[in-house]
Amino acid sequence: MLTFRGIFRISTRNLTTKQLVYAANGNPPEAIKFETVELPDKPLTGHVHVKWIAAPINPADLNQIQGVYPVKPTLPAVGGNEGFGRVEQIGEGVTGFKVGDHVLPGRSGLGTWREHGHHKQDQLFVIDNTLPLEASAVLQVNPPTAYRMLKDFVDLKPGDVVLQNAGNSAVSRYVIQICKILGFRSVSVVRKRDDLEKLVEDLKSLGADEVYTEEELCSRKIKTKGIKLALNSVGGKSSLFLAAHLEDNGVMVTYGGMSKQPVQCPTGPLIFKDIKLVGYWMSRWYEQEENIQERHKMYAELGKWIKAGQLKTPCFEKRKITDHVSALEDGMNKFDRKQLFVF
Repeated sequence: MLTFRGIFRISTRNLTTKQLVYAANGNPPEAIKFETVELPDKPLTGHVHVKWIAAPINPADLNQIQGVYPVKPTLPAVGGNEGFGRVEQIGEGVTGFKVGDHVLPGRSGLGTWREHGHHKQDQLFVIDNTLPLEASAVLQVNPPTAYRMLKDFVDLKPGDVVLQNAGNSAVSRYVIQICKILGFRSVSVVRKRDDLEKLVEDLKSLGADEVYTEEELCSRKIKTKGIKLALNSVGGKSSLFLAAHLEDNGVMVTYGGMSKQPVQCPTGPLIFKDIKLVGYWMSRWYEQEENIQERHKMYAELGKWIKAGQLKTPCFEKRKITDHVSALEDGMNKFDRKQLFVF
């Protein structure tokens, strides 16, 4: 009796995904390239398969591509530091995740401008999967920056005053809203512009108590008393007068330098009021293992405010990954609306 032994070949099905990659630092619209790659059908041991849903274009992303941001991924790298996705599969040995979970990058440099990715479980962080798409996409950077600066440097009580420059920035808008929620008074300083009255009205609708121009700040026309915390993201002369308005034992937190000028501080208040100057970088806070439980608590509180309508997410221009060139150009040149890749 003849027998036949067939040779059976088991083929694996690969997943095709689109992503935005840069192989060298440079001008983002030119450095970023669109590519299609394949992923294994199953994540490796200790890895999680994430379907990325939405990711913004932030200034830090652009600086990273240009090569001037402190976080420098090994090249070639997928762009994007912020965004959220949904867990599709989990590899062997993975704990703390389940299919359907929504996740954020655990820290900067993961690369979120992609449709799918297989990531180590310690590179991801679970969030509430009932939050709106836009809020989830930007939950990692601006709201937490505002939250931590209001929580970590001064023991603020209801009625205390927070003074900030760059009052129209994304972080500043969250500062205004969180101050309103927690009962703090907020004073915001903005650049003079043609539509100043409209901007003042807009910021006050978010909860700002007072809005002044940089010129009014520098000419000391701000008469507000009891300023315990100043938030500086401009530097230069603006930081000088911001610090000058602090009361005794006040703190100025610097988290940006849009003027590209050194932080300045008046000598008198530094000596006689014992004011303090500190720096803050949200990415470093995320890198500290002791902050994991506090991170869960922070996201839970921010999520509660978002779902209650107390914390509003800014307007976005939603873009396809294939429109990356124009999206990046707009991200560099348009500041009234953030660009958001939706995959």
